[in-house]
Parts: sequence; structure tokens; C-alpha cells
Amino acid sequence: MEKFISIPITTGANQLVSVNDLVGVFAGTAATNIAAGTATVLTYRNGRTITLNHTDTVAQVAYNMRDAIQNAIIDALKTSWKKPVGYVIPSLPITVASISISTP
Repeated sequence: MEKFISIPITTGANQLVSVNDLVGVFAGTAATNIAAGTATVLTYRNGRTITLNHTDTVAQVAYNMRDAIQNAIIDALKTSWKKPVGYVIPSLPITVASISISTP
């Protein structure tokens, strides 16, 4: 069963993001896992990446964002197969300005 988390975007819409076949959640870039930038990157087994762009550049906030996404993924995967979407809304430390998807 496919599982998703619902991430609120500042435009007012939520974006569903799959948590299946996910191999890593990184603060900053997947190559460095350093929270110097304004992104949280989700990397999948097939090489696809999803980048959550946010506005705060404070390193600790970026790590908190990564942890919030990881916790939401864990919660989504623990739910019944009858509930395919887990929500992130209450636990995000900062807002997501946009989401970009890169395919291999």
C-alpha cells in the first residue's frame, strides 16, 4: 500500500509526497547533509529527489525540519493500510515555500 505525507505549502495548497522507497531525508543537500541552505531533500531508491524549499537559513531550524519530516514518515508508515495519508501540518518548524521534483 502506498503511503503519503501531506506537506502544507505557503500558497495554501498541500502537496502529497510519497514515503515509499524513500532512502533518506537530508537537511541541506543529499550530497552533504549540511543545513547551510534553505532546503530539505528526500531521496528515493530510483534516484528521484524531492526538494522542500523553505526560507529559514538557520542550521538548527533546517535540522528540525528534517527531523519533523522523518517523524511524519514514521507515523505515516505505522498507520493502517486504510489510512494512506499522514499529515505533517502540526509538526513543521517552518513553512515550505515550494516543492521541486527531480527525476534521474
